Amino acid sequence: MMAVLLKPDDTQWISERAKRLGFELCGVAPAEKFPELERFPEWLERGYAGDMKYLGDVRRFDPKDAMSGLRSLIVCALNYNTKFPYSTEIAPADTGENPRGWVSRYAWGDDYHEVLWSKLNVLIAEMRVQFARAEPFEARAYADTGPVHERAAAKYAGLGWLGKNTLLINQQAGSWMFLGVILTSLPLVPTLSIDEMPAPDRCGTCRACLDACPTEAIVEPYVLDATKCISYLTIEHRGSIAEDLREPIGHHVFGCDICQDVCPWNRKSARTELREFQPRTFGTSIENGAAETSLYRPELLMLANLSELEFREEFRGSPIKRAKWRGLVRNACIALGNSGLTTGSSVYPEALSSLERLSESPDGVIAESARWALSRIQPAGNHSGGD
Repeated sequence: MMAVLLKPDDTQWISERAKRLGFELCGVAPAEKFPELERFPEWLERGYAGDMKYLGDVRRFDPKDAMSGLRSLIVCALNYNTKFPYSTEIAPADTGENPRGWVSRYAWGDDYHEVLWSKLNVLIAEMRVQFARAEPFEARAYADTGPVHERAAAKYAGLGWLGKNTLLINQQAGSWMFLGVILTSLPLVPTLSIDEMPAPDRCGTCRACLDACPTEAIVEPYVLDATKCISYLTIEHRGSIAEDLREPIGHHVFGCDICQDVCPWNRKSARTELREFQPRTFGTSIENGAAETSLYRPELLMLANLSELEFREEFRGSPIKRAKWRGLVRNACIALGNSGLTTGSSVYPEALSSLERLSESPDGVIAESARWALSRIQPAGNHSGGD
């Protein structure tokens, strides 16, 4: 047992230190099995996790199984909402000169896992100094990397509620937040009292996220079928994308922000100036001889033409590496097929040439996706390598 019983002021100290490190929010949840996790096995049985087998790790069902001697969970939220427009505020694709894709806002900059993990470990180091009066304690940081249900922990740490789109929403900050968790054996006083727990659900009768999802992945309020989610399809899914889902994917090449873009609680969400989350640039542009393209609405032809080596070099230290080369090129092909390109576009010849080359790729997933795109941007029967 700890020699010193920790007090509410200690929880407050942790929260204040976290905010000085740049976290938007911080709270402490008790190390208990959250009610939301009782339905998690049922969600898995429905097949809604798709190929994400790691979600079936039994340690996710009860926080105490994630670390021996666990007493408290410290949950920190880091804002990644940069100043650029939402995906729903722009035309879905450029049908004229140069088609562009959409990369999810969280992936524009550096790998958030590393940014979060670094900040969490600085907080742990400061805790070790602050709580030196107590017996030695265990503390382990997870930045979306461990067997922890971060959103449920965040809810019971007082950071917000779980919205109908299944994401954590805070009344002031919205939902553009990365969540990191510190598991610790420190007996911290929870941020919320028993009477205050959990934070109230403020979604009310709103259905904006359900109605806006192009693939109808939010099958009912608070329930997501990941196998239909554009984020899952463009990042986690490794094979060919089902043909009936390709058109709804639109111009998305990595992830999707629509259910957050339309959420009323994000209308006044704070913007971050953190350098790590600003859009990266890469490559050589085909437009006006420019040298680079931004990950904010990147040029689809540049993505489609990336070699595997170029992919590894360009996206080192980026969340986009999660999709792998095959996945990103596959996604770029599908987005080109949805771009509305016509023979009147100046880049049409290059798009045609690139897709015809990719349709002969030894990678069957890429080849099949390119053939589908060819069938969409020119009259049937006018392309080689058709199905």
